[in-house]
Amino acid sequence: MEIKVEDEEFQIPNGQKVPLLQDMAMPRAEEKTLIQKAISQTFQSTAHLANLLPTGTVLAFQILSPIFSNQGDCDPVSRFMTAALVALCGVSCFLACFTDSIRDKDRNVCYGLATFRGLWVIDGSATITPELAAKYQLRFIDFMHAFMSILVFAAITLFDENVVQCFYPTPSDETKELLAALPVGIGVICSMLFVVFPTQRHGIGFPLSAN
Repeated sequence: MEIKVEDEEFQIPNGQKVPLLQDMAMPRAEEKTLIQKAISQTFQSTAHLANLLPTGTVLAFQILSPIFSNQGDCDPVSRFMTAALVALCGVSCFLACFTDSIRDKDRNVCYGLATFRGLWVIDGSATITPELAAKYQLRFIDFMHAFMSILVFAAITLFDENVVQCFYPTPSDETKELLAALPVGIGVICSMLFVVFPTQRHGIGFPLSAN
């Protein structure tokens, strides 16, 4: 097979001419940059949703709820245990929103609790300057995230069939509609708010940053 070059074009056997690569229009770098920025922003917004709830608390709830609720067939004792589990996990989600983490000089992760004066390192393994600690002080957005975390955990609880059957063994039609629509509404609204107002904290149970 021979390829002949005619008028700066490639000749293929069927006679069709293909323009040279150098003559073809290449996508502009500016357009690529805009597309990459859009994709990056999409993934970043999706990643923010992972910070709505501490993964450890949700995992513990999903493992323990079938055991404590006896697969939804509750007696007074199992109902009390299920209610205690929901309450403890809810408090954990609320308090976890006020935790944060830093890396010491050896790049080890140290967890702390955000206060109005700054970050208080829980285990005392690292000491930080007052100027650095002040950057981690409590803000209004932290209380907003904690409230949304409670709501999202409540939505997860309402999606759990064992918990629902434990407290509502024979729900009415209105209750069924409410249990079906309320978790979805909570999830959508809180997700939108969290994307608009993302958290900068990486506390206990939340994904850590690379820095």
